[in-house]
Amino acid sequence: MGRKVEGLCRMSLDPQLVIMAKAPLIGRVKTRLARDIGGVEALRFFREAAASLVRRVGRDPRWRTVIAVSPDRAVHEPGIWPADIPRIAQGGGDLGARMGSLFRDLPPGPVVIVGADIPGIERRHIAAAFAALGRHDTVLGPAEDGGYWLVGMRRRPRVAEIFDGVRWSSEQAMADTLENIRKRKMSVAMLESLADIDEGKDLARWRRGA
Repeated sequence: MGRKVEGLCRMSLDPQLVIMAKAPLIGRVKTRLARDIGGVEALRFFREAAASLVRRVGRDPRWRTVIAVSPDRAVHEPGIWPADIPRIAQGGGDLGARMGSLFRDLPPGPVVIVGADIPGIERRHIAAAFAALGRHDTVLGPAEDGGYWLVGMRRRPRVAEIFDGVRWSSEQAMADTLENIRKRKMSVAMLESLADIDEGKDLARWRRGA
């Protein structure tokens, strides 16, 4: 069953950007960062990063944007998410299961998924990802810690399972995903590397360079 996304036409072939976001609550977001700088400061960083990302990329007319929310009930909580951007529940399972469901269930067309808390993402990165999907089956944006800040799929002629066995929250996440892509004989484009702010040292380094 495809999931309903208010404001999106099921027959659209427009590029679709998905911003994955957790409800901004202490203890639920940036838990590793919170161990270094405290829960209140970690929550403040998440709120600011997510709001800034939506402002930068969420209303670009070159693609349709959806915010995929966790937990599912937060989709309907007023005042958290911009009212003019459609929202959808992430669903259950680990990160790979949730992203896999989004790739399978969204309306036809290329899909790019990013996290809400990567402060370096700009419109040019999203545009480059969709351009890459015009020539490749998949696209990845590597993070400096061995993971990735963006994943996209053309989804033609089918949606492949590229997240099987990926060791999430580890330095092997990128390598595991690339191995799955290669096993399925899919082409992949790589974007530039960006910093994922997981620990206090990451935040300090990003602020020095901001």
